[in-house]
Amino acid sequence: MTRHSVRALLLAGSAIGLSFISTVDANAGGLGVREQSAAFQGMSFAGIGTSGALSAMYWNPATQTAYRGWAVEVDAAGIFPYSSHTPGAGTSAPLLALGGAGNSGQAALVPAGYGTYQLMPNIWLGLSTNAPNGLGVSFPGTWAGRGMGINDSELKTYNISPSVAIKINEMLSIGIGFQAQYATADLNRGIGLASTSNLSGNGWGYGFTLGATLRLTPTTEVGIGYRSRIDQSIEGTFTASAATFPTNGAVYTTLRLPDIVTVGLRQQIDPRWTVLASFEWTNWSRIGTSQVYQANGAPATIALGTIPVVVALNYSDGWMVALGAEYKWSPALTLRTGVAFERSPVTDAVRTALVPDTDRIWLSAGLSYMLTPQWNVDLAYTHIFMREASINQALGGGLTYVGTANPHVDIVSAALRYQFAPEPARRILPTK
Repeated sequence: MTRHSVRALLLAGSAIGLSFISTVDANAGGLGVREQSAAFQGMSFAGIGTSGALSAMYWNPATQTAYRGWAVEVDAAGIFPYSSHTPGAGTSAPLLALGGAGNSGQAALVPAGYGTYQLMPNIWLGLSTNAPNGLGVSFPGTWAGRGMGINDSELKTYNISPSVAIKINEMLSIGIGFQAQYATADLNRGIGLASTSNLSGNGWGYGFTLGATLRLTPTTEVGIGYRSRIDQSIEGTFTASAATFPTNGAVYTTLRLPDIVTVGLRQQIDPRWTVLASFEWTNWSRIGTSQVYQANGAPATIALGTIPVVVALNYSDGWMVALGAEYKWSPALTLRTGVAFERSPVTDAVRTALVPDTDRIWLSAGLSYMLTPQWNVDLAYTHIFMREASINQALGGGLTYVGTANPHVDIVSAALRYQFAPEPARRILPTK
């Protein structure tokens, strides 16, 4: 093995290690975490699924064929969500007296790691590690919406995806990958005015990725990517603080995570300007309600067996459209900006304080700087605007919460990319 190969393996291993110690917070519609690339974040994720950064392989494994030899990328996004909660008229009087909650959003670090190796002139092997879904919130132990959440609750996912990409010809590349995803969950909720419950566990789920890139002209590239649905199995325990709740012990459930389709366009206008666009659709409507079962297969219940323990999400499908641009200021410096509109899968009828999501407008700016011909650094900043969110939830025991949340999000990302100095790739077809 060459010295460059050893260095590549060390860097790739470091990237994987960072991803597996990540803390995540939902920051796309529903429980999604879109912050997997600092370069594309700088354009509000316009052009995802096309080449431009190795992290594009998260959406489309075929983009690996844009890199000769070895390439490695390590990304990290700092997510700073904010959402305050105010109960209003319609909230049951005993709950209203408990008051609202300050910022329930928890700051989060989301690392991601990518590596690819050109095994043959037209075959690439890749590996990516990501945290594609997550949740991190914190509430007072006593507040008006305690039936939706108290103290800290979180969902963390750790996804590893080996992949292979094939360059069919100068126009078409295809890719396929396997997903293995580990998840941990910890949900704390109130019951009535004084009791509490905890649902926690962990488990594995599996899926795949597919993708293709089409270079229609030397300056026009289209990328199409698919990340499959994952049925995330969770096994753990359910406990409640009052003796009248009969289910205390081992439980299991399934969290039905969505499949995602992305289409990206990269169009170079001249040597300095490139414009990008993308559309992403996420099948959140499959998530539904997760029923919690005891180890013997019977439903887990509270209140002497009359109320089932469930995680009710019941989202609609979500989608996002983005437009962005790159400007090559100098041979070393590239500037980026982008705007996007995201249709939230969380409707007024199902919104809770755990995920007080609404439609979003993304505004982003970023840059890349070439430190050397092999080393590049990416930086990005995004602000996400969301409208005031209404919440109207029956909390059981005849109690109701009616109120509003005021959410917004700031994101700062950075990435370090290394392209090993390879020999030029051989042509797939001989010249005449």
